[in-house]
Amino acid sequence: MKKPVLVLVVVAAVAAFPACGKKKVAPAPPPAPVTPEAPPPAPAPPPRVEAPVQVDEYTRLKAMSAEELDKLGLFGDVRFDYDKADIRESERAALSKNADLLKKYDFIAQVTLEGHCDERGTVEYNLALGERRAKAVHDYLVSLGVPPARLKTVSYGKEVPVCTQSNEECWQKNRRAHTAVTRK
Repeated sequence: MKKPVLVLVVVAAVAAFPACGKKKVAPAPPPAPVTPEAPPPAPAPPPRVEAPVQVDEYTRLKAMSAEELDKLGLFGDVRFDYDKADIRESERAALSKNADLLKKYDFIAQVTLEGHCDERGTVEYNLALGERRAKAVHDYLVSLGVPPARLKTVSYGKEVPVCTQSNEECWQKNRRAHTAVTRK
């Protein structure tokens, strides 16, 4: 009985060996082609906030009437010494600024240079002194390049004071030449 068992074991072993042989393995499928990733979408632009339209100073002032421009007080007054029509050295800077403004704002067709005086003196004397003051400012502005056709002079003498008290401080305020916008 040993022999049949041995034969059986050998037959089983022989039969098993061919089953252990190399198996044909199907080749693995080729790897899928690598597609580059699409870049992420660009972020949405921030919402546009419409800023209010900035109008430059020239355009803003040009749109105003002569009366509105005059009320703005663009031009500085010039002060005078008692009984004088000479332009003080300290007032030349104010007149230079006025000349620069007149050149810059060429739409201002005409300004009136008003000569004023304090309450002392006669009406006739102060009208003449106010005229000399207005003329002195006129001539100085022309010397700075302002066309004379844009300047008009008038004297109010002591008739239009800015201060009505009878003291030196008040009289100083009234001895002046005022630049008023009269025409665009």
